[in-house]
Amino acid sequence: MAKALLGYVGGTDPRLATEVQRLRRRVTDLEAQVLRLQVENDQLADAAVEHGRLALDDTQVPQPALT
Repeated sequence: MAKALLGYVGGTDPRLATEVQRLRRRVTDLEAQVLRLQVENDQLADAAVEHGRLALDDTQVPQPALT
């Protein structure tokens, strides 16, 4: 009876174990990719801010003094 219940509940199907292992590897790969993209995005954002600062510095026009 115990074997029947174990089989009914799911047991250890080698195909299922293989699929779970494959999915875990895929999740790990995707997490690593997300981290790489976050680092790249941060670098691009920093470069854009720096470029924006340089562009603002070049285009600033002196304001008249208040009298």
